[in-house]
Amino acid sequence: MSRPIFLVGMPGSGKSTVGRRLAARLGRPFVDGDREIEQRCGVSVATVFEIEGEAGFRERETRVLRELAARPDVVVATGGGAVLRPINRRLMRESGLVLFLDASLGELWNRLRHDRKRPLLQSEDPRARVAALLAQRRLLYACVASLRVRSRRQPIERFVGDIMQILEPHLQEPACPVIPTEPPKP
Repeated sequence: MSRPIFLVGMPGSGKSTVGRRLAARLGRPFVDGDREIEQRCGVSVATVFEIEGEAGFRERETRVLRELAARPDVVVATGGGAVLRPINRRLMRESGLVLFLDASLGELWNRLRHDRKRPLLQSEDPRARVAALLAQRRLLYACVASLRVRSRRQPIERFVGDIMQILEPHLQEPACPVIPTEPPKP
């Protein structure tokens, strides 16, 4: 049985786009964590933020991640802030393979500059907000990641092909390594 694959990274790093294509190539179901929350709540992520605040949204996000971590063979695009809670990082690391799509500030801004839907980018200086979020989260993404891939401008099919080559040796690894109960004999 294969374990879940979680894609982490900043908003605009390509998690949903790559996740859909990767799932199709692997013959696995794809779940976008934010869309899953929207379906369950019947409202947009922005509305959840408005009504419940970020703390309420993060609690919902943890519940969804907990359920997805128990599903084998799923590819999950997490929300950009999913790594902020230690429980989420532990759930992903212990149950699955975590792929960090690492994009530069310039690339992220290029992809996000016209986005008016993401609640955390609603500020007077959205580029500075993206920079601050990247500075806050990049180390968390790197720490939770099993594998790290640079997300940059290139054809999506080639990028997914590159990811497939990197993933291949890791796909059948158990979620937690087997630790011998006795030390090896000299």
